[in-house]
Amino acid sequence: MNMPVYFDYLATTPVDARVAEAMSGCLTMDGIFGNPASRSHRYGWEAEMAVETARRQVAALIGADLREIVWTSGATEADNLAIKGVVAAARRAGAERPHLVTSAIEHKAVLDAVTALEEAGVAEATRLAPDADGRIGAAAVRAALRDDTCLVSIMHANNEIGTINDIAAIAAVTRDASVPLHVDAAQSAGKIPVDVQALGADLMSLSAHKFYGPKGMGALYIRRHPRPALEAQIHGGGHERGYRSGTLATHQIVGMGLAAELAEQALEGEGERLCGQRDALWASLSRIDGVTLNGHPRQRLPGALNISVAGVEGEALLLSLSEFALSTGSACTSASLEPSYVLRALGLPDALAHSSLRVSLGRFTTDADVERFAARFAEVVPALRRDSAA
Repeated sequence: MNMPVYFDYLATTPVDARVAEAMSGCLTMDGIFGNPASRSHRYGWEAEMAVETARRQVAALIGADLREIVWTSGATEADNLAIKGVVAAARRAGAERPHLVTSAIEHKAVLDAVTALEEAGVAEATRLAPDADGRIGAAAVRAALRDDTCLVSIMHANNEIGTINDIAAIAAVTRDASVPLHVDAAQSAGKIPVDVQALGADLMSLSAHKFYGPKGMGALYIRRHPRPALEAQIHGGGHERGYRSGTLATHQIVGMGLAAELAEQALEGEGERLCGQRDALWASLSRIDGVTLNGHPRQRLPGALNISVAGVEGEALLLSLSEFALSTGSACTSASLEPSYVLRALGLPDALAHSSLRVSLGRFTTDADVERFAARFAEVVPALRRDSAA
């Protein structure tokens, strides 16, 4: 049985073969399998060296100092550590219910963490609405700030529509107000240039499996100067300079490190290729009546398209395009029958939100894959509309 062509790179990416090989060398007796915290023998030293090499590789991807990288199990944990850790520090400093600013279209890892704090009665939050293109403006952030605001959390690139926010402009606002800025960069790091100094982020969440590294591995960037007040959320040994306890998974960390280095090396060429494929695909799809683009037409991730198809139900469209691996929205909400909360926040009516399709291209997408999809899409949409009208 032939596998479908993979067009769901925003959900996850396959591990690069070079990354998998490096990881396999950190598992068995003849490899670097030791505990990085075991500094009394060579096995531990070698593991620690491998971990620190990976820390340097990840730091280089985002223009950080290696001492600013804290390992986590993924961007979800990094988001929770950033948000809950800052709130805990603010409460310890005397704030009863510190205020958070975020957006209505953040990843669920951010939105659910904020909601949990609200339900526990330990924080208040403002959720900003995006503009029609799915972006959060600096002016909206400025207007939402209060005297008791302890953190602003705005994503770099949206996981459903691929729209990119102007983080540097938002950071200028938060810096003037002396409020730390957390950026979920799970979708952008490794795909577009990300420089924490230029962007002005104080905290940044990363996810290895979004740039051809292993699942279950991520990191939180924590600026050193000035360092935001942050309390650990996982205790037990004081690993990672006290921010995140637990024995480090050397093989996972090595995988993330090499994936980051490879992504940095391929960034310019891969980005140009994916932009070309994305634009060629949209040029074909847009010729069909009733097909509209969701999100900003230019400020978007290189391989990301989110479209709505009037007169066609999204699930029916997926079934008719079964030779391609696609989604109708975020992988984290794919079990829900509700229309995408991101598209609804953009003002799309339920019918169009239900008819949306997320097409995301990546490292192993070929021009032939794109042409095949465009041709099949042009056949399927009119046929579904005829069936619906019959």
